[in-house]
Amino acid sequence: MKKVGNHNSISRKLMLSLSLTLIFSLTSFAQDAAAPAAPEAAAPAATAGGDPVKGKELFNANCAACHKLDAKSTGPALRGVADKHDKAWIYKWVHNSSDMIKSGDAVAVKLFEENNKSVMTSFPQLSEGDIDNILAYTSEKKAEPAPGPGGAATPPGTNVEGSGISNNIILGALALVMAILVVMLFMVNKVLTKVASNNGIVVAPKEARTPIWKAFARNQFLVLVTSIFLLLASGYFVYGYLMQVGVDQNYEPIQPIHYSHKIHAGDNEINCKYCHSAARVSKTAGIPSLNVCMNCHKNISEVAETTATPEYSKAFYDAQIQKLYDAVGWDKAKQAYTGKTQPVKWVRIHNLPDFVYFNHSQHVSVAGVECQTCHGPVQEFEIMKQYSKLTMGWCVDCHRKTDVKMEGNAYYDKIHAELSKKYGVEKLTAAQMGGLECGKCHY
Repeated sequence: MKKVGNHNSISRKLMLSLSLTLIFSLTSFAQDAAAPAAPEAAAPAATAGGDPVKGKELFNANCAACHKLDAKSTGPALRGVADKHDKAWIYKWVHNSSDMIKSGDAVAVKLFEENNKSVMTSFPQLSEGDIDNILAYTSEKKAEPAPGPGGAATPPGTNVEGSGISNNIILGALALVMAILVVMLFMVNKVLTKVASNNGIVVAPKEARTPIWKAFARNQFLVLVTSIFLLLASGYFVYGYLMQVGVDQNYEPIQPIHYSHKIHAGDNEINCKYCHSAARVSKTAGIPSLNVCMNCHKNISEVAETTATPEYSKAFYDAQIQKLYDAVGWDKAKQAYTGKTQPVKWVRIHNLPDFVYFNHSQHVSVAGVECQTCHGPVQEFEIMKQYSKLTMGWCVDCHRKTDVKMEGNAYYDKIHAELSKKYGVEKLTAAQMGGLECGKCHY
């Protein structure tokens, strides 16, 4: 019998290569690329004569409504104001700015003229120590973003921690291992074939088999059952598709100005009917006028740092407020309207068919239905969407389950008493009060 050859040497070489590759991969994974933790930034020292920490609290409580540190609002920016005026003058100005203007103080009059003659609220309750604390806070230097790799400033929210071993190296090592395994399998197959040939072993050829599709086609029973199943399944899916035509549940369009219900209705607890006031007295809830937005945003030109999320940064939200200013023509630097306005092309979300009558005031004011009943937990929505199906079946189901609220609703007293006696119940549902009559919604 012929010798097959020294296959042990080949195997040793392959195993050695595989071992070295695995050791390299494990070593790469084990590397600790975490950068040494940076020492905690020392807290800024209190400015002489005041405590900036207490000053920040006083600033937010008394000054933040009209002033910002680094941007003009109703009043001027206050960072570094202690270097612009004498401290004794600042005491008098904060305690009673109107008296200083009336007395003809040149600096006071100039400041009054430069800020659209806006009268500053007097704060006689603030002691000189409180004012010193506020000045200490406004005298702090503006925090600069930490330098990132290469000396460039790192944008807020950027993760500058070490990312460990490169993913490309890991993927490359795994690809190399897989390639070695494929080569080994190919060589083993070649060696086994050679051994079988040298030992006179004949490999039996594979028997020809009938293709599965031919076997299936010859079985008439299977063909019949499969055809019936496909027809029923097709009918089911076609019916399901047609029943979804016109149903826009979870429709979530992108609006020209990003408006976060989560921030306004959730975090700030603004009542829905403050913006959608028409819902209480008319058929439609209406789109709030931008003037309603400006009731607050005249003095709120940027969001707080804590408002930012991993998905939406502070700069993003501030840019949306600027879009509002561009639409209404508001110059935040001059605190005045320019007269140049732009239309905002809002995308409608909720839209019932024309043959359906729905009255918001009847549900909101008369029935006392909460907005969240139909529109979902809007206080949690970053982007507004259609929460409910708004189909006929959905409305009918609600009318069948919802009891009519009679407290303070004398309009239904008589009919409620008569129908309660007729049905033998204490409370009637909207359906029992005629809420399923076709003419109620289709006229």
